[in-house]
Amino acid sequence: MIQRFIELGEGYSDLYELIETARANRHRLMHLMAIHTKNNDKEVSSLVVVLKPTNPGNFQALYICREGVPNPHVMKNKRFDLFAELAAELDKVIIEFDAKPSSVFAEKELYYQHLIGILRLNHYIPPLQ
Repeated sequence: MIQRFIELGEGYSDLYELIETARANRHRLMHLMAIHTKNNDKEVSSLVVVLKPTNPGNFQALYICREGVPNPHVMKNKRFDLFAELAAELDKVIIEFDAKPSSVFAEKELYYQHLIGILRLNHYIPPLQ
């Protein structure tokens, strides 16, 4: 199985694309996630739409707006509210957890591998086959 993060941006106007991706793929929607971190003394969140693997192909897409949305537990904001409204509309609970910021990794790809490891260990996505 191939599991890959697809970065749409940092959660400004691209947040609307993330929301529409979830709506358009509601039949494949597995999870909605918020990954909280502290990056450059700012409390931020990454918003993630996790789709079920394709059949055939066994490709699992994880669409992400990386570290551009203020952490809603520190500062209430409209962007996270839109994501929460999406969760209610699609009858999903937003899975939230803390992780290291992407800035501590030498490459963005290493950061995404780190997150995939966390998601696999917590059984949010299937293990490597």
